[in-house]
Amino acid sequence: MNKPQMSVYFQARKPSAIRMSQIEFAKRKDKVIAINTAIGNVTLPTHPAMQKRMFNLDAEGSPFKDGVVKYTATVGMKETNDAFLNVIASGGFKTEGLYSQITDGGSQAMEIIILGICGPAGTDEKPILLIDPAYTNYLSMKDRVGRKSVSVKRKLEKNGKFTLPDMKEIEEVIEKNKPGVMIVIPYDNPTGHFYDKAAMVSLAKLCVKYNMWMVSDEAYRELLYSGDKVSSIWGVTDKDVPGIEGRRISIETTSKVWNCCGLRVGALITDNEEFHTKAVAENTANLCSSAIGQYIFGAIAHETHEDLNKWYSKISGYYKPMLADFCSELKSRLPGVIVSSPDSSIYSVIDVRDIAPAGFKAMDFVLYCAKEGKVELDGEYYTLLVAPMSGFYSVEKGEKNPGDTQMRVAYVPAKEDMKKAPLLFEKLFKAYTSSMREPALASAKN
Repeated sequence: MNKPQMSVYFQARKPSAIRMSQIEFAKRKDKVIAINTAIGNVTLPTHPAMQKRMFNLDAEGSPFKDGVVKYTATVGMKETNDAFLNVIASGGFKTEGLYSQITDGGSQAMEIIILGICGPAGTDEKPILLIDPAYTNYLSMKDRVGRKSVSVKRKLEKNGKFTLPDMKEIEEVIEKNKPGVMIVIPYDNPTGHFYDKAAMVSLAKLCVKYNMWMVSDEAYRELLYSGDKVSSIWGVTDKDVPGIEGRRISIETTSKVWNCCGLRVGALITDNEEFHTKAVAENTANLCSSAIGQYIFGAIAHETHEDLNKWYSKISGYYKPMLADFCSELKSRLPGVIVSSPDSSIYSVIDVRDIAPAGFKAMDFVLYCAKEGKVELDGEYYTLLVAPMSGFYSVEKGEKNPGDTQMRVAYVPAKEDMKKAPLLFEKLFKAYTSSMREPALASAKN
């Protein structure tokens, strides 16, 4: 008997590059401990005010004290929207004239934006302009809704710095493809690259010149280690770039700075009232975001800016030495390896292009680590899960993918586990590349 057929899209669907190693590792039967740096799944406790609500959902004043969990308004609870605006204001940015709506994390906000800004599904009209390498789920989202993307590519230099393309190069891509929106991640995932205000202004000028929306994913806004001032789309105004106001959109989330990846609460914030109204209308199809999650994060609406800035300093102070130690030790263990400079966010890119044998593919190495790789430490076996960078680049058929020799690490395991990561990477990389060389040597002898 014939079975019903899945869609062509579904048949071709593969797991995200970020999640792939975790999925494969879960199939292992041997006793191996995985240190998971493939996924930005933060393991720190969340803000005390949020914890208080989390552990006391039946407290007086809680909407859940009677055991009832109702829908919220589609736009979200006022308190939760105020919490996101309070976070923006705590960075010194004006929030007057900003419209906020709550979403199921930053990912849903991005999907709504794609639907609201790009051309019709299945066409090349008004594609998304990405600056590669870009967060891989952007590519999945645009494919899901049948929209197109174009990209310009940053280059990872030997000194560990990612460089933005020349503005003329970006402009050429815009003129050729006529995108509807430029997406920027000022505290970048996956690279750790920081876009200072000067870079944001330059990109904003292009958005105005070519009548594009400017979308800024600000999930990691407060995680900055370079000594620069905090950067945000909300710091770029008509005084800097006449005409930028009314085309600005930011993606916000509770996941990273607030250590609540599983809360699945984010926000879509814009200074364009009409876009906001239509975005809320689109979101009525999803009814509302998690009511309990909204309530928990809503506690941040009542925190002072002084308290919030102390929190940002605490979180960035936790990550900064961890990032520096990992980069330094890995470069010491593997001379010639390139590790992207950890200027912001919670990620670095490892590039083995100068030390890997010919034919090395990061995807194959990642799967090796997940499926069979192991290293003995103190009587126990470990492996390291990392994300292949090939899924973070948009490449044309026949074009070399820079991500073939690159992997992303997320600094989210506990400190004692992250200390093991450089050694694990070294041992696993040497074991894998040795296995690559052995067939080549045997072939040469024959």
